[in-house]
Amino acid sequence: MNCCQCQGIESVFDRKVAARELEDYRRNGPNKTTRILIEALKTGTIDGLSLLDIGGGVGAIQHALLKAGAGSAVNVDASTSYIRVAKEEAERQGHAGSVTYHHGNFVDLAPQISPADIVTLDRVICCYHDMPALVDVSATKARKFYGLVYPRDTWWMKLAIPILNVGLRLRGNSFRVFVHSTQAVDAILRRNGLQRRFYYRTIFWQVVVYARL
Repeated sequence: MNCCQCQGIESVFDRKVAARELEDYRRNGPNKTTRILIEALKTGTIDGLSLLDIGGGVGAIQHALLKAGAGSAVNVDASTSYIRVAKEEAERQGHAGSVTYHHGNFVDLAPQISPADIVTLDRVICCYHDMPALVDVSATKARKFYGLVYPRDTWWMKLAIPILNVGLRLRGNSFRVFVHSTQAVDAILRRNGLQRRFYYRTIFWQVVVYARL
């Protein structure tokens, strides 16, 4: 990957972080906002539907939707360590034959990846420098539903994130975190024929599901 941000992802989301997140997932299940996204997607029938999980992490969304009746899943992640633990967890849960893996920058890989009925980006666009490209390209892949979790663009988030990025820069890491405009994200998705059907927010995060018109 020649993307500086993706190289930073490799170093931040390393073997130790991936192993810790997998252990937490096995002990407690998906975190709160991921659970909310999963339940929102499950309100309609998902039997036999395909999933494209961009930045799939340990595979929490994949396993939940496969258990709920989804037919297959594709996991795209820029972290080698996440791909490794996701495969391990898929074996453990009996889903190894239902999930396909791609390692790299989704925007670069997109031409090789087929559309899916459901596309998810759980805490992903905040880790990507070119939000318009990522959201636009991923939206074109969603045949039915598009779900995402990303930071609210509030004053306190806009204050906190630069402080976090200073710490990353001082450690010599190219990875950065971003607070993208909610209005801009929504406009791109609507331009791609998607309409918001579910919205939930916490102090820091917003969970949104769009449906194809």
